[in-house]
Amino acid sequence: MAGGATPALFSEAILLLGGAVVAAPLFKRLGLGTVLGYLAAGVVIGPILRLITDPEAILKVSELGVVFLLFVIGLELKPARLWSLKRDIFGLGLLQVGISGIALCVLAMVLAAQEFASAAVIGFGLALSSTAFALQILEERGEMNRRHGQKAFAILLFQDLAIVPLLAFVPLLVPATADTGGNGLAEFAIALAAIGFLVLVGRFLLTPLFRIVGNSGAREAMIATALLVVLGAAYLMQLAGLSMAMGAFIAGVMLAESSYRHELEADIEPFRGLLLGLFFIAIGMSLDLAVLLDHWTIILVAVPILMIVKTAIIYSLCLIFKNKHDVSLRTALVLPQGGEFGFVLFTAAAALGIFDIQTASLLIAIVTLSMALTPLTVAIGGILERESSDDEMDEDFKGAEDHTDVLMVGFSRFGQIAAQILLAGGSNVTIIDQSAARVEAAGKFGFRIYFGDGTRKDVLEAAGVRRARIIAVCTHKKEITDKVVDLIQTQYPDAHLYVRAYDRAHTLELRAKGVDYELRETFESGLVFGGKTLEALGTSDAIANDIMEDVRKRDTERLRVQATDGISAGNHMVHTKPVTPEPLSKPRKEGKIVNLEVENQNSSSANDAAE
Repeated sequence: MAGGATPALFSEAILLLGGAVVAAPLFKRLGLGTVLGYLAAGVVIGPILRLITDPEAILKVSELGVVFLLFVIGLELKPARLWSLKRDIFGLGLLQVGISGIALCVLAMVLAAQEFASAAVIGFGLALSSTAFALQILEERGEMNRRHGQKAFAILLFQDLAIVPLLAFVPLLVPATADTGGNGLAEFAIALAAIGFLVLVGRFLLTPLFRIVGNSGAREAMIATALLVVLGAAYLMQLAGLSMAMGAFIAGVMLAESSYRHELEADIEPFRGLLLGLFFIAIGMSLDLAVLLDHWTIILVAVPILMIVKTAIIYSLCLIFKNKHDVSLRTALVLPQGGEFGFVLFTAAAALGIFDIQTASLLIAIVTLSMALTPLTVAIGGILERESSDDEMDEDFKGAEDHTDVLMVGFSRFGQIAAQILLAGGSNVTIIDQSAARVEAAGKFGFRIYFGDGTRKDVLEAAGVRRARIIAVCTHKKEITDKVVDLIQTQYPDAHLYVRAYDRAHTLELRAKGVDYELRETFESGLVFGGKTLEALGTSDAIANDIMEDVRKRDTERLRVQATDGISAGNHMVHTKPVTPEPLSKPRKEGKIVNLEVENQNSSSANDAAE
């Protein structure tokens, strides 16, 4: 390849990817989280080794990671989920952001002599905690479904919502010039019109668009459509003078009720994760180490003040909301750090001239150190207060999708019948299916069904595979079933697998793999059909049921023998001496009753393997 820019571009890409590959797993292993790993990689690549000297260019591209993150957050905001947590989200979360932001703003003005505009950005930027960092710690400790985990999640969810108005608020703090040359009323009208247009498009056009693309079966087209929706919405908001993140967020909310939500989340997730990691690397590259060395005393003082103030406020608010002391304390000790959205606010404020880049570097260093200390505060909370056994959250989250009894993969005729039984028994069932038409039809009957490919790990993750008590694989193609079973057994070895088997040979294969339960798709229906036919021929109900049970037992024994001796074994168990039925009211013609035992003596082993 010719030219001098391309090799430089490749070398920078290799450096960034290499830094992410080395730092993220290392820091995760140390218990510090991948976010700190990305930041550390950026510091090494940029300020220390100076291998890349233009972090601004990388930062502009990597900001799309924040855009994708806001889109995914919007996808999670189904009305049912918001309603179940409404008191904690819009009560506890709102007060935490508001009170913490005001308190830290005042401290910035008093202790650091900051002007109001910069103090407001500092205060509310530091009031936000790290969603990625806190949830990762809770997930690793298995505490997401504990009471303090749910409180922390609700607060983080409101913080994620708050970033949208906060990003819109930052430009209003820019010092006014003598003549901006703009019309504020017209700009406001354009912004409202853009939001209204985006809402209308999301409400009436997006779901039909995804249905058309989904029915085409083109996997790459589905990914391209997801990217088009996110980037298109973000670009529209940017043209209207608002933040790109706000556009992506609105698009996500518009699709939160869509059957394609899980598929969209799975498609966007790789881009979101990679670009967000790149964003944190770029933040680390933009740190000014000279400023940090010159102001290390300020950092050492500011970090404990930040963590103490936020801990005290969150603890007090949890008590006011009538939570127990131990729940309140542990919630507060999960969220004392600054967060990644603080980075977004600080860099935006520096770009607009609200404060200089040195102040932004100082604030980023404070947030980074507070994040590094969070695993210690969480551990201290576990030592100081041990929650009692009755503090577990109920596994009924009222449609919040934090829990599902059964995750069903495949929703053809077999799965539809099984799902009706499960729902009639009061079970919580989440279904994913790859047929857009089937998803569309089933959704009208109230099934919680989503469009997605069950052979992909990211789709299973988005559908809640880790939270499901049982995974029911009800796909109607043997090869697809095998792919799903192999994926689940490899990635989730503790999962309980109930599987629809294609035929007898498939049953033996599934038993060899160690699934918890399997059933041939035609076996029980064939038994019932044969039993009813016997009754029509004059056999009593009791005798017909006895025969069905005898066939079922012999089939089970035959499968046991075949599992060790091969598919051709156990042929003598197929039939037993026929039962002579009682005569029908109408005499039967001669020769119509066939002795199946004699007829099948010459059957081949291939026929024995069939149903």
